[in-house]
Amino acid sequence: MWLHVEALRGAKIVIQVGLNPLGVLVLDENQNPSLETEMKASFRDYINTLRKNDELLDIHKAVDLRNVAALVAQADKALLFEKVLGYSMPVVSGLLQSRNRIALGMGVAYEGIADKLGKAMDKPIKPKRVANAPVKDVVLTGRKVNLYELPVPVFSIMDGGPMITGGVVIAEDPEFGMNAGIYRLMLKERNITGIDIVTPNNMRKFAERALARKKPLPISISIGTHPFELVASTFKANLGVNELIFDGGLRGEPLRLADGETVPVPCIADAEIVLEGEILPEGWVHSEGPFSEFNRLMGGLHMNPRVRVKSIMHRKDAMYYALQMLWENIWMSAPIYEAAARRVLFEAGVQTTAINVTPGGCCHWHIVASIKKVPGDGKNAIMALLSIADIKHVTIVDDDIDVFDHVDVEWAVATRVQADRDVLIVPNARAKPLDPSLPLPIHGKIPTTAKMGIDATIPENIPAERYKRIVYFNQGKVDLKNYLGPMEEGKKTTPAVKPAETVEESAGKIVALLEKSHYFFADLLEKLPRVEYKTVAGAVARLYEEGKIGQDKDGKFELKPEGALSQQSAVSAG
Repeated sequence: MWLHVEALRGAKIVIQVGLNPLGVLVLDENQNPSLETEMKASFRDYINTLRKNDELLDIHKAVDLRNVAALVAQADKALLFEKVLGYSMPVVSGLLQSRNRIALGMGVAYEGIADKLGKAMDKPIKPKRVANAPVKDVVLTGRKVNLYELPVPVFSIMDGGPMITGGVVIAEDPEFGMNAGIYRLMLKERNITGIDIVTPNNMRKFAERALARKKPLPISISIGTHPFELVASTFKANLGVNELIFDGGLRGEPLRLADGETVPVPCIADAEIVLEGEILPEGWVHSEGPFSEFNRLMGGLHMNPRVRVKSIMHRKDAMYYALQMLWENIWMSAPIYEAAARRVLFEAGVQTTAINVTPGGCCHWHIVASIKKVPGDGKNAIMALLSIADIKHVTIVDDDIDVFDHVDVEWAVATRVQADRDVLIVPNARAKPLDPSLPLPIHGKIPTTAKMGIDATIPENIPAERYKRIVYFNQGKVDLKNYLGPMEEGKKTTPAVKPAETVEESAGKIVALLEKSHYFFADLLEKLPRVEYKTVAGAVARLYEEGKIGQDKDGKFELKPEGALSQQSAVSAG
């Protein structure tokens, strides 16, 4: 949905975010790597990975389908419902509902996902057709097609009906080739669904072109696929580029596609379930929705085309995957935006240390980025990030700020920003239609929005010393748990000190230390670890009274010159 990929003369691909070129990739359309190995990363592989990493909970008790969404919403793990009342097929949901589960799906630490996506874009691999397709264990056509035999849940109290949410929709156009994306499909009749393609995109373009020919648009819907397929399908490539080449780049081998049984469009061979059908040439005339959207709000009623389902194929022991709105959807989006952000910042010459596409911004609208700043980088970073199509608000911070700590980020804004200097506003930029702050949408028209960037980096004309952080004495060196519970006989929680040390003795040691360097009070405590705190404090007080010490420009203790000693003594005596 977010990256624009433009094909140039067949062999070259230019990746773009908004209007900014991100680099040139070389793709030989005639190359089709001949890898005969089975797909390493399947839906079931991912389920097993979650189970091994304690991120999946198997529910053995029977569950009513109407309770699935509420149960997933309160779980801190993905849920596999083995027995669903009235259905023979298990339901699994919540698979992508955390950063850790996304990382497990990508096969790298979360902070490495953007790099992996970048490499997938740099080295895409075309899918390959295979004859052996596990999803074709069972093939139902004609009157045997009944969508209501699938355990498709309802998510919110205002949804228009049961919604298929996690299906990878594949279509082909005579001129532009293959397109893949994720679109919701609302069940309407035994073999009829809606499809939400109200927003201008490539699938809508394909449907419009088929409608102009008064022809249906054949599609396949693959349900229960590896996260590689889900993430790759969220790339919005320009016409002529198949998003599934990025799937191959992610897995390092071609995605396995199988020929259709009732439509001239392939499907994902290792999916759990595949629906084959066609977008009917009726236009955007049928009501569809409402639905719980990624923005945590109820979407309205849309006018959309309908889909006639011609076949249902599935594995013998298939699982139905219900992508849970909203969190699965937005966590899946975050790495895509992060990869785009890193690329545009690289092209802008800005050294990035961390990026957070925030859940508070629905992982679509807000980016917080920390940078190693040189003068002017804060503003350049803002302009680069606001070029990403859907991004609405950007905050740039220094590399001492934790972008994943909202308090730390807010503190940077509070202490480093002057609004008339550090806030940039860009009017009339392309908007995400589901932004509820926009005027009521006009059907088929892309709305515009005002974008904003906040430069919360330390201003160039202010010394960095003004932003020294508080660090507690012995921070990171003591553990509260060692001080909890009853006191054990003979056990002490503090190091042994030297009880015989006098104030005068400690004062002498402090003078000896200050003859060599300047020290903060905490430094003296560290230099005299076996001396009681009270004694050290008393020694410092004694030296002050005697006029022997003062503070330097940084606030550290220093010895006073001999001339000042007598003057200070006189003042103290007075």
